[in-house]
Amino acid sequence: MKNVRRSIRFKLTLYYSLIVSATLVAFGVSAYYFTEQNLLASLDRSLYNEVVWLKNFIEPRANRVKLKRQRITPKQQAINETKSPTQPIRTSDEVEIKADSVDVEFDAIWNQIYEHTLLTPKKQIIQIKDRNGDILYKSGLGKEEIAFDDVPQDITKLVTIWNAKGQPLRLAVSQDRTMKVYVAYPISEINDVLANLFSIFILLIPVAVVISVGGGWFLASRSFKPVDDIARTARAITAHNLDQRIPPTGVDDELGRLIATFNEMFSRLQLSFAQIQQFSSDASHELRTPLTIMRGELELALRSKKNSSEEYRKVLSSALEETMHMTSIIENLLTLAKADRGFTQLKNEDVWLRPVVQDLFEDGEMLAERKQITVRLGTLDDALVLGDAVRLRQLFLNLLDNAIKYTPEHGTVEVSLVRDQRHARVQIKDTGVGIPAEDLPKIYDRFYRADKARTRELGGSGLGLSIAKWIVDIHGGTIAVESEVNVGTTFTVSLPLKPPSPQLEIFS
Repeated sequence: MKNVRRSIRFKLTLYYSLIVSATLVAFGVSAYYFTEQNLLASLDRSLYNEVVWLKNFIEPRANRVKLKRQRITPKQQAINETKSPTQPIRTSDEVEIKADSVDVEFDAIWNQIYEHTLLTPKKQIIQIKDRNGDILYKSGLGKEEIAFDDVPQDITKLVTIWNAKGQPLRLAVSQDRTMKVYVAYPISEINDVLANLFSIFILLIPVAVVISVGGGWFLASRSFKPVDDIARTARAITAHNLDQRIPPTGVDDELGRLIATFNEMFSRLQLSFAQIQQFSSDASHELRTPLTIMRGELELALRSKKNSSEEYRKVLSSALEETMHMTSIIENLLTLAKADRGFTQLKNEDVWLRPVVQDLFEDGEMLAERKQITVRLGTLDDALVLGDAVRLRQLFLNLLDNAIKYTPEHGTVEVSLVRDQRHARVQIKDTGVGIPAEDLPKIYDRFYRADKARTRELGGSGLGLSIAKWIVDIHGGTIAVESEVNVGTTFTVSLPLKPPSPQLEIFS
């Protein structure tokens, strides 16, 4: 269970569900609030319009509507006193009209108001009083009446009141010189609508959340299925099947780029493993060959009973030569191993290349003397670089030594130093056997030799150019080669010049 909770799939589903839940709750609260506000605003507009309609309808006829106390004459008052306390009342459903013989002519007015009330979709409560507060008309109240005294003159006031049963009513009230108009509506009906809306949200939001959780888990599972496939395939790739690759999706999306990155990584690993295997094989071969020679010569010397001291001297000299060859190989391997692990300490000092190349030319003359090779000194500019003088000398000496080794007798080797605005270029050019074009990309690989048999005769180990390439790289330079078989080879080393100091720029 803990692993499930820690999985990205679970976290994505949780976050998705929380976001959906928060969105639904926010939507429900907003919808409830705006629905309530819209209903109340709509109710207020309806009540206001009803008051305006009633006033506009009755006001032109107000000259025929007199106060009841003004319509009752003393003779009628005496007659009323002899009758029962209550006057006859005509009732039509919710409309209650108090009438005497003179009120018949006004029935048409109240009937029209009643008909208008019936046509109104909302169950509005209407009450009309005269200036003395006597009710002229009421609808929807039964025996109750609206009791509200703070009636504004010629404007419509909207307030919330409570009836005798404690139920809230929204009331629009106004008066003019002849009457007071009350129009009310029970807020309980709006509350019922809002309660129904709240019940719907309470029911639907949990259902939506459950669906979102299930849908989120399903989508996360579908989305991460390719990732599981990638992990399964990557887990199956070992050092023995590095040629296996993850099948690409063919789509340039996040997963497609992830698969391409994994496949590129596997390609690099395959190349690295191949280089390590080749390196191990070449190193074993390079060390086995001199050991085999030494063993054979020593065994031959031990088996022979007639060897003179001179012959023993030759055997020991050969063994020493092979030992020095193995020592050179091991030292070069140690240098490259330290370089790979970043353990090599380099000096960063000013190095003037002109004296370095001058010394290189003199060393080359001695190395080429045995083969009667002519070593020439070409252009020799002044150039100042930052670097390790010992390593730079090793770099140039390796290249010069290779040029002399692979140049036949009576050939020519030329060394030059040219400076431009940003770089110093050391060029070593020979008239040797050349390098085939197909071998040029591989010449910096460790133990790689274009002509293995001849290299062995010349004493090469196949590590000199690898070390040269490493020295160039750590100095921020580049090395380039141009070669043509049976014509010659040219190596060009380009190193960045030391930037001039601000003081020198000022006085220059």
